Amino acid sequence: MKLAAPLCLSLILVLPAPAYAKGCIKGAVVGGVAGHYAGHHGVLGAMAGCAIGHHRAKEREKDEHKQQDPG
Repeated sequence: MKLAAPLCLSLILVLPAPAYAKGCIKGAVVGGVAGHYAGHHGVLGAMAGCAIGHHRAKEREKDEHKQQDPG
């Protein structure tokens, strides 16, 4: 039983999954720099920047689809 959790975690990390990183890289860079200058929290800033950048990219994509299909 003690071996089950690490085994499951390792399988999750090893199995391939599609990457949906639109906006994440740019947001992570900007957030990392901002977090570094705001108290040496570059990793936290990068994680938050990635999440925000991905969200904005999805919203932008949704708006583009609305403009293409106005009906």
